[in-house]
Amino acid sequence: MWMLVPIAFAGKLLSAFRKPLSSLWSSLVPWFFWLRAVLWLAGGKSPQPRARGRLPASRAGAKEGLDQPTIPTSVNYHFTRQCNYKCGFCFHTAKTSFVLPLAEAKRGLRLLQEAGMEKINFSGGEPFIHDRGEYLGKLVRFCKEELGLPSVSIVSNGSLIRERWFQNYGEYLDILAISCDSFDEQVNVLIGRGQGKKNHVENLQKLRTWCRDYRVAFKINSVINRFNVDEDMREQIKALNPVRWKVFQCLLIEGENSGEDALREAQQFVISDEEFEGFLDRHKEVSCLVPESNQKMRDSYLILDEYMRFLNCQNGRKDPSKSILDVGVEEAIKFSGFDEKMFLKRGGKYVWSKADLKLDW
Repeated sequence: MWMLVPIAFAGKLLSAFRKPLSSLWSSLVPWFFWLRAVLWLAGGKSPQPRARGRLPASRAGAKEGLDQPTIPTSVNYHFTRQCNYKCGFCFHTAKTSFVLPLAEAKRGLRLLQEAGMEKINFSGGEPFIHDRGEYLGKLVRFCKEELGLPSVSIVSNGSLIRERWFQNYGEYLDILAISCDSFDEQVNVLIGRGQGKKNHVENLQKLRTWCRDYRVAFKINSVINRFNVDEDMREQIKALNPVRWKVFQCLLIEGENSGEDALREAQQFVISDEEFEGFLDRHKEVSCLVPESNQKMRDSYLILDEYMRFLNCQNGRKDPSKSILDVGVEEAIKFSGFDEKMFLKRGGKYVWSKADLKLDW
């Protein structure tokens, strides 16, 4: 077929010379363009239409390689480091007495909510120690009533909680987690949870009742260490019937409970992985048990300190980012060291709203 192209061109060129010379150029120009088009088509290089809505491969690859911003789905806000207990393995010690003004704390919580936060957990130190729990109560109410967060929770040692607090703020709280490392009061004293004549275990029973009466989901946190690793807690945990029993392996954090500048020395509390597994095996029949080894704990929490800085624990210590109040959530969270895959693997996302738990109050 394409052999006809030279013949056709020759015929057109001959007819051109029959015309006056003055019109030769105007006659040839269109034919040269015609020839160029014919030869280009002969090469089979027809333009390929670009798929609508797609980027070229090089740009698409570059776009896919961009880091997506981390969403702060679940955040632990340690707004105070002060505490009335002296637990020997504490990993967030009383290095400062600073607490943000209430308005600034609320501003930071709103920034987190706008960045995608669904759950806030207030911790310390002991969160009920500041302003007798009123500061905490106002933050709890703000997060539930104004920010509309699906889940608002607290971790406390329980010693400073009064029934009046439940009366004022219980409706805004989804989960109350009480730290209880032993059901032997002498062991609690050894650990550092003793407080004179007050009995930590008896107080736990009272708090369980208040949670039921004021419709707050009840949770227990236990740190397994050298002094309680051989204890059998099955009967007591089943009787208390928490929605979750978080069981942590004692963890060393440089600058907090380990090292020269630490306020605690937790080395004597440390247990091996095998000892921790032995404790878990003994309690495997407890359905609400949620275990967390050192590996699962270290980088799977988004932790905010009292200045609203994310704390990066990747190097075995707590390295702070800049405050979200100064640089925003998206910038600060880049330095959090947060491992989202481990967060999901350890069960960090669960049914955490009391409206969805469908508990028999």
